[in-house]
Amino acid sequence: MTIDQFNFSGKKAIVRVDFNVPLDENGQVTDDTRIRGALPTLKKILNDGGAVIMMSHMGKPKGKVNPKMSLKQIVPAVSKALGVDVKFAPDCANASEEAAALKMGEALLLENLRYYPEEEGKPVGIEKDAPEYEEAKKAMKKSQKEFAKKLASYADAYVMDAFGTAHRKHASTAVIDEFFDKDNRMLGYLMEKEVNAVKAVLSNIQRPFTAIMGGSKVSTKIGIIENLLGKVDNLILCGGMTYTFAKAQGGEIGNSIVELDKLDVALDVIKKAKENGVNLVLGTDCIAADAFSNDANTQVCPANAIPEGWEGLDAGPETRKLFADAIVGAKTILWNGPAGVFEFDNFTGGSRAVAEAICEATANGAFSLIGGGDSVACINKFGMADKVSYISTGGGALLEAIEGKVLPGIAAMEA
Repeated sequence: MTIDQFNFSGKKAIVRVDFNVPLDENGQVTDDTRIRGALPTLKKILNDGGAVIMMSHMGKPKGKVNPKMSLKQIVPAVSKALGVDVKFAPDCANASEEAAALKMGEALLLENLRYYPEEEGKPVGIEKDAPEYEEAKKAMKKSQKEFAKKLASYADAYVMDAFGTAHRKHASTAVIDEFFDKDNRMLGYLMEKEVNAVKAVLSNIQRPFTAIMGGSKVSTKIGIIENLLGKVDNLILCGGMTYTFAKAQGGEIGNSIVELDKLDVALDVIKKAKENGVNLVLGTDCIAADAFSNDANTQVCPANAIPEGWEGLDAGPETRKLFADAIVGAKTILWNGPAGVFEFDNFTGGSRAVAEAICEATANGAFSLIGGGDSVACINKFGMADKVSYISTGGGALLEAIEGKVLPGIAAMEA
């Protein structure tokens, strides 16, 4: 069943959305991309004459109530975006009364799913190598099913529209579907768009294909990096991982972030890139700072010769040109992860150079896919969201899809 084929008139639909949005110190939403991404699905339900129950996680409360991660904070933002006064249920597992009282045309937001360990389905407070872990895991799986059943009881239909969590086998993404027959469960518009965008990149690669992988750690990106080495023509590695590669090649990186246990991995990536004929683009210079602060003193120096007491926080001018050269001529572009500490205004230059080059390539006919929270935040911060082909709401899910992994949140719906 597709969402277009389904008539929600007189029905309550529970929708797994991804409202894990960034908040400032006052609990105000600073980037509502994910909320806006869910609107077509939510409005379809309401316009059909149905009622909508939204469920999401926020942050990593690890099975405990944490007011700083309460979804109550985003009710005003969701209400404004949806054009409906959104009601709030302060306990997602005990919201039967709120769900029952919901009238057609109304909307309800449940409290953070991850306040319950059952959502993620992992035993809490027990180490994986502990003898009692397997027994606790079995018990948790049973509890997870009961939790999913409770959530399902609130509604007549289930819509999965949280691509950002589709790679997780959680109660709300890949277990709840068991309690709805095939005619009453479906992917939302955002999920359909995300899946099609990934297919557009992988099944119809126009060359040259340039991928830009940023972020602080090699370890979190190694799977996708190795996978991309068999697909791309140019691979740009930037952000904090720059310094692990510089260190691996014998460079001096001062106080820069580094994964000392991944130096051999970095060297292996360099070797595999050569073997696959991939143009691996690494930073040659950087903007170094004497403190991790927006107001720190700065200097431009080689990425492999950073003075003691200084740390690389952004790509340097030479590096920006190298990145742009590898991007501008591309016909397919994937960007995941910033080129520097873009949260600090004085260290946005590298990420901005990447974004500008992507926009230029897109204007020349390239297909550009931006994915991952930080990259999306970058493109929005620079006001360039309308100049790229597609912005994905998923980081990990997007990367796993491109790696060719099966996403539980999608597989469950297709079963």
